[in-house]
Amino acid sequence: MTNSRSESVTIVQVAQEAGVSAQTVSRVLNNRPDVSAATRERILGVIERLNYKPNAIARGLVQRKTHSLGVIAAGLEKYGPLRTVIGIEQETRALGYSLLLSLIPDDATENQVVEALEHLLARQVDGVLWSAPEIGPNRAWLDSLLGRLTVPTVFMSMHPHPAVTVIDTDNRMGGNLATVHLTEQGCRRVAHICGPQSQWSALQRRLGWEDALRAVGQTPDAALLVEGDWTAASGYAAIRELIERVPDLDGVFAGNDQMGLGALLAASELGIRIPEQLAIIGYDNIPEAAYMQPPLSSIRQHLHDSGAIAVRELIRQITLQRAGNNSGEGQTILVEPDLIVRRSSLYAKP
Repeated sequence: MTNSRSESVTIVQVAQEAGVSAQTVSRVLNNRPDVSAATRERILGVIERLNYKPNAIARGLVQRKTHSLGVIAAGLEKYGPLRTVIGIEQETRALGYSLLLSLIPDDATENQVVEALEHLLARQVDGVLWSAPEIGPNRAWLDSLLGRLTVPTVFMSMHPHPAVTVIDTDNRMGGNLATVHLTEQGCRRVAHICGPQSQWSALQRRLGWEDALRAVGQTPDAALLVEGDWTAASGYAAIRELIERVPDLDGVFAGNDQMGLGALLAASELGIRIPEQLAIIGYDNIPEAAYMQPPLSSIRQHLHDSGAIAVRELIRQITLQRAGNNSGEGQTILVEPDLIVRRSSLYAKP
């Protein structure tokens, strides 16, 4: 009779039933060749009859691999970090690994970083994905703590580093795409509502805006730059400030779609027609962007894909480390964003 409570069956019971040692059962489970065909067949018969399910975690610890990855994340209330972690989780599961999540504050201290890392290492993860974005000095610990990274580790959303692998969206390219689009529409006074400049991604988007202005012979003007905090409220306030400073403003690149949403509302309240008088483009291409009034042009980050790429790269490094081929050299992989054009940016200069 099949045992309906397979979780209560142990390897010792299988061994007793088959008349062999537990070590012999283990050899069969691991497909070792040093077991006779008759013994192997007898043990497999007992396993099937008792419906024995080996403990994957215990086997993994013996083999020094658990088929589990750790991810350290922050800011999951925001669209970008959440989409990235979803991509990580789905690719991890698709490749047969489990995932352990450890959350830290955006501005985590070195002690909090060490605690999160040791929490994952204590659970014998095969590798770590550092998905928490770079904000201010929250990577200051990296050089001093590299020795604690005893398993392969892939970082996301941070500056290139010679000793670690970084996967990120090319945010500088994204900021450039958005601004070039506005200048090609005929906009001559293009402002930028940037995200907090303590954040690596926001800084890179601002640099892309500056690159595009210089490419058309303009010097980036401080009057055209307002720092927001990623919220719609900050985008709303920024437009009112910009219109007071620059009455002939005709283009706005908002550092994310939420700030773009606030900009659309403020412009409407001020009686400014979008896009006839002012073209606006956002960043992130959130699902709601297509349903704003007017529909908001945006830069699409392939966040889900970036998460999946990071998982595949981490597993590649795990495989190399086990084979003794890991060079220890860092690399940076940038995923290119796309321009999504909708009505909000289709400016036609009178």
